[in-house]
Amino acid sequence: MANTVKKFIEGNNAIVDGAIAAGARFYAGYPISPSSEIAEGAAKELPRHGGVYIQMEDEISSMAAILGASLAGKKSFTATSGPGLSLMQENLGLGIMSEIPTVIFDVQRSGPSTGAATKPAQADIMQARYGVHGDHSIIALSPSSVQDCYDLTITAFNLAEKYRTPVLFMADEVIGHLRETVTEVEPDASQIFNRVQPDENMTQAEFRPYGYSSNMPAPMPFVGDRKFLMRTTGSTHDEKGEFAPNPQNINRVTHYLTDKIEKNVDDITITRSYQLEDAEVAFITFGCSTRSAHTAVDILRAKGVKAGMLQIVTIWPMPEKEIREVLSKVKTVVVPEMNLGQLAGEVRKFNDYGCKVIQANRTDGILITPQQIIDKLEEEN
Repeated sequence: MANTVKKFIEGNNAIVDGAIAAGARFYAGYPISPSSEIAEGAAKELPRHGGVYIQMEDEISSMAAILGASLAGKKSFTATSGPGLSLMQENLGLGIMSEIPTVIFDVQRSGPSTGAATKPAQADIMQARYGVHGDHSIIALSPSSVQDCYDLTITAFNLAEKYRTPVLFMADEVIGHLRETVTEVEPDASQIFNRVQPDENMTQAEFRPYGYSSNMPAPMPFVGDRKFLMRTTGSTHDEKGEFAPNPQNINRVTHYLTDKIEKNVDDITITRSYQLEDAEVAFITFGCSTRSAHTAVDILRAKGVKAGMLQIVTIWPMPEKEIREVLSKVKTVVVPEMNLGQLAGEVRKFNDYGCKVIQANRTDGILITPQQIIDKLEEEN
């Protein structure tokens, strides 16, 4: 029977527990509010599990270090907030091009620049998707509870390993510092995805560390493996890992880096629905705003309004099918978020159904309330 522990902890601590449960054994990072408890927790806990914690001089080197550790065979992670995520973008691109699995925890705060360092926001959504230059796709998850911080952290590492890609975990200050009771169930081996290794009978001449002929990545040995020489580079490369900037290969790699995620969207994306069966009004939300939207549904239902909610857990790739289903069935959609409308803009792209889309935004560093969401609905509907 799986080992189960109940704890009353904050989201940032649950992230550390989830990472260790997923098999992560290397952390490199630079402390930054409001994610610093992840660094502190990793420093305490990783050595107890045979892991390594390194405090780096900045976020640029932190991102480079976790890529190197992952290439050497260790599941690795780092934690930051908006300004640090900005600094990580170049090496995040290296991880995407070189197909190096790792997880980056972004506990979002108000910005831009230093902004209000201890105040919450949800304004890094577009940066997560488009911060790295060039065509590619990305996986990004967003928790709405401390339980999510544990469970979805394990999911994030599994997705990183399965699809050989960096995965972003888009928490926010509210969830990172929220304390709740969490049930931490130790996953068994069948619930943990470890990177696929090459066939031991394969020769070096047959070995290909990259594979662009399908929508799933090639097996990935550890750098330093005695049997296989693995080449990796941030430059456009062929299946051997050798520099190959010819037009055909550039086109092939560009499509592959997008398709391996976008064409596996049904396997990757997670959504949750609440009271949507007969809803005429729906909230489409993510992260900390989900908690207020959930209460807003209950308040409206008590008043006789048929309200429901779609929670987007996987922000990227965007769960288009589920969003379209809501837009096609209800008369009005409200998108509550702690930014000026980053998710709302994506929802509107899918609105081919004449549904009214209303934004409910808060940008003053205070969690949006259920009543504010309801007021926006009643004001504009």
